[in-house]
Amino acid sequence: MGYELVIFDNDGVLVDSEPISNRILAGYLTELGHPTSYEDSLRDYMGSAMHRIHDLVLERTGQRLPEDFDEVFHGRVFAAFERELKAVQGARDVLAELKERGIPYCLASSGSHQRIRVGHRSAGLTEFFDDARLFSAEDVGKGKPAPDLFLHAAARMGVAPQRCVVVEDSGLGVQAAVAAGMDVYAFTAMTPVERLAGATGYFGAMDELLPKLAV
Repeated sequence: MGYELVIFDNDGVLVDSEPISNRILAGYLTELGHPTSYEDSLRDYMGSAMHRIHDLVLERTGQRLPEDFDEVFHGRVFAAFERELKAVQGARDVLAELKERGIPYCLASSGSHQRIRVGHRSAGLTEFFDDARLFSAEDVGKGKPAPDLFLHAAARMGVAPQRCVVVEDSGLGVQAAVAAGMDVYAFTAMTPVERLAGATGYFGAMDELLPKLAV
């Protein structure tokens, strides 16, 4: 397709963080009186920025989460990352090949810069992402499914949206990429295809990705 930039989501695509963070999120919400199963968390919050959690709880219950919710949640998640987090199988190989071939790539995540960096240190991916390749929903103030983050990443990397391809694993991320006018390939390792509707294509293992992108 002649893509000029590959934009990766982070959680679930490069680092295997979704099982960890959604397990902790479900437990914490339940602890606060908002019963949430692991499956509920994956369905409602996977791929989203923190503000979506606050917004949905308020919309559904009329109650606001505690002011220190984000701080407590991230503290628990970061501690678990340091103990458990691994890179997604094959992700290092994909990044190394792109780097070796000089193909431009970057990361655009709903997570905070701190979350991304903690995760990359734990998973051994720090070498692939300097500050110029790393973008967070914090940078634009609005997370996926809004297209703002992907458009921001493309602009900072100097590539037109239609020349970008996004690699995502959540329905919200697919929606954001489509809204940004970008092709998007959806990783189906954790998310059923039917929840990734609208993607340009699908892949189930990292060694399938680059041949599909034809970069």
